[in-house]
Amino acid sequence: MAASILTTKLYIPPPRPGLVLRPHLVKQLNDNLPRKMTLISAPAGFGKTTLVSEWVADRTAAWLSLHERDNDPTQFLTYFIAALQTIAPTAGQWVLAALQTPQPPPTEIILTTLLNEIAAIPDHFVLVLDDYHVIESETIDQFLDFLLDHLPPSMHLVIVTREDPALPLARLRAAGQLTELRAAHLRFTQAEAAAFLNQVMGLHLAAAEVAALENRTEGWIAGLQLAALALRGEAETSQFIQSFTGSHRFVLDYLVEEVWAQQPANVQTFLLATAILERLCAPLADALVQDSTIDGAEMLAYLERANLFIIPLDNERRWYRYHHLFADLLRQRLQAQAPTAIQSLHQRAAAWYEQEGWEMEAFSHAAAAQDIPAAARLLAGKGMPLLFRGAARPVLAWLASLPASVLDAHPYLWVTYANAILFQSQIVGVEEKLQAAEAAMTGAALDEAARDLIGYIATTRATIAVVQQDVGQLIAQSRRALDYLHPANLPMRTATTWTLAFAYQLRGDRVAAEYAYREALGISEKIGHFIITLMASLGLGHIQEMQLDTEAAAATYQRVLALAGEPPLPVACAAFGGLARLAYERNNLAEAEQYGETAAQLARQIEKTDRLVTFLLFLAQLKLAQGNEVAATAYITQAEQFAQQHQFSQQMPAIAAASIQLLLYQGNVAGAAQRLHRYDLPLSAARVALAQGENAAALTLLQGWQQIVEAKGWRDEQLRGLLLLAVAYQAVEEMETALDQLTTALTLAEPIGYVRPFFDEGPPMSRLLAAAAQRGIRPTFTTRLLTLWTDHPASEQLLVEPLSQRELEILRLIAQGFSNQEIGERLYLALDTVKGHNRRIFAKLQVQRRTEAVARGRALGLI
Repeated sequence: MAASILTTKLYIPPPRPGLVLRPHLVKQLNDNLPRKMTLISAPAGFGKTTLVSEWVADRTAAWLSLHERDNDPTQFLTYFIAALQTIAPTAGQWVLAALQTPQPPPTEIILTTLLNEIAAIPDHFVLVLDDYHVIESETIDQFLDFLLDHLPPSMHLVIVTREDPALPLARLRAAGQLTELRAAHLRFTQAEAAAFLNQVMGLHLAAAEVAALENRTEGWIAGLQLAALALRGEAETSQFIQSFTGSHRFVLDYLVEEVWAQQPANVQTFLLATAILERLCAPLADALVQDSTIDGAEMLAYLERANLFIIPLDNERRWYRYHHLFADLLRQRLQAQAPTAIQSLHQRAAAWYEQEGWEMEAFSHAAAAQDIPAAARLLAGKGMPLLFRGAARPVLAWLASLPASVLDAHPYLWVTYANAILFQSQIVGVEEKLQAAEAAMTGAALDEAARDLIGYIATTRATIAVVQQDVGQLIAQSRRALDYLHPANLPMRTATTWTLAFAYQLRGDRVAAEYAYREALGISEKIGHFIITLMASLGLGHIQEMQLDTEAAAATYQRVLALAGEPPLPVACAAFGGLARLAYERNNLAEAEQYGETAAQLARQIEKTDRLVTFLLFLAQLKLAQGNEVAATAYITQAEQFAQQHQFSQQMPAIAAASIQLLLYQGNVAGAAQRLHRYDLPLSAARVALAQGENAAALTLLQGWQQIVEAKGWRDEQLRGLLLLAVAYQAVEEMETALDQLTTALTLAEPIGYVRPFFDEGPPMSRLLAAAAQRGIRPTFTTRLLTLWTDHPASEQLLVEPLSQRELEILRLIAQGFSNQEIGERLYLALDTVKGHNRRIFAKLQVQRRTEAVARGRALGLI
């Protein structure tokens, strides 16, 4: 469900009649436009908003008027994107969709994606954040800090505020990237005060009287406006001007009393009844005033004509707001004069907003009225809880203010309370709230609403299990949620189905995972749940890839890239990674490298994910396949450092496996064995055992592993295991069994064009393939593999001149630690003859020492 957007927050305030132009300030703003940011910071009533609206009137600009409710990061970003879309309609569409899901992607993905889309806006534009002083959220400050650090040259940010924001102003100032206008710049000069008082407000004051007013108000525009309103009822202007002095607060209080006293009773009634509103229009005002003698539309027109601190928010003059200072004073007066009316006014406002479909605003007024049933109903939303549409912060604040007895009477509120805490990235207290909800439901009828609430509780516990990486609890709670959630609660059901699929994949149950991914995908496409469509497609593509359904996997990954747009969303790194692996297995190394580097580049834009480790390890494998040992080493080092820095312990086994592969390639069997001891890596352990000459041990390991992967139906692991089993059987001289294993592997690989798994097993595999070719086993594919073998980098590892049988015999004795003298005694050879054989062995292996010869021989499968 799309979030309701109050479009008046996005309107640039239209110019007021008789506006006092301020060309010197506009010029200053124009001259400094190449800088990153303009800060306009001054107390209320200095004309900040009026100046900026005048300045941006003739340029491309987006505008966002902020409110206390916008402290919720989701709501802030929703409106931030809505403002951008007033100048670039397609900007931020994916981010907006992602924000409206029960399980949004990580903040880093959202911000990076949004920044990329801002950078894609071709025209230079200004984005104005008005009333930023209401923002207290550190998360939002951090977002703007990130934005300013990476601000595209086409964008200029303007912040209008009563107090300086918690942003790196000193750094921007020192870098020459900040323009500042403060109260001293904004105060009216005497000439501007004269134009305002005499031309705009219709007074006829002498220069000395203007100067006196300007001096007493210190050029404070709101003070001058109040003084002008008060002077309309005064015969002795000079005496009145001399009668007030002091601070802005004193002047304000004094002048408001004067202005208020001059208003007719019907105007005072209207002002008090609408004082609770952030924004007002005629129908909304009528709903609150409920006086047939007062017409809302006529009253708003009168207030604007009278310059009575009302500001139009659109060109049609439909929506208005009171000046902030005036609104504050009206609320104080309402509290003093009619405190008992405040609750009913909020209830009327809530009812009007709900009828018009503005659930967020309706909830705000219902909460202010402490109308618990109405607020609870509005929280539930229509299809998606209000909590998931940017209301986490105000919802949490309201729920925290309620006594337990109220929450017990409405168990849904306990569950909402728990999820509001989760939305603040906290877990402490969540389970306590869920248990309170269950206790409150004890004895209640198990109707549809109660069952749906039980499902909501289970979904919340599944979310906690994701954070805690508790796969068993994740599966159990996801299943429970799907059993209880109402069939019509599709947004929550599809998100929970994806969570269940992910849990199945973590557990290795690929059949169940694929089924659940397809189910989540079907529902999400039906209801337009974009983020689940994207994530379920990625999961499905990975399952298809692992199960060797390569054409389907490639098509799924390409669909993800189409969804991810251009430039692609960072989450699309998984699709690029999948395409890279598919290209690698088919020996399309250039294509694989291009996809792999793109995947790594996108993954770097996501700070809190271990995906970068996966892609760095892939690039290391690719470089090793190209014979670039130095680059492979560098990639593995990067991956290990990144994983250690971010405490991605779950990636350490994969890093160890890549390191072992590299060490064996280098002939460092002892180093590979040492690295192996820390982790359970069956295939790596078998390769180390083969390199050590422990062929029987390797065979035992592989036979046990193959039984496991065949039982689970893991086709990719079956293929790798078959190839390594074939090599192991060859090592123990069981050639017929070795060729049986190879035949099965060829049967799996030929239809999908996989050749790299054969090359990656090195020279022992080439000898097996040659034997298979002689036997006529899968002749077309075997011939192709042998033909390709001479063209790929691994062929560099084959010897130009093979070792003779005697040289192989001596090399193997060297590997067992025998000295030249001992070798001569065992083979009945003279010492000089042994040394001559050594020289020829070293030359053929291109080494200089006995240890290097052993390592090289093991790498080539000679030992």
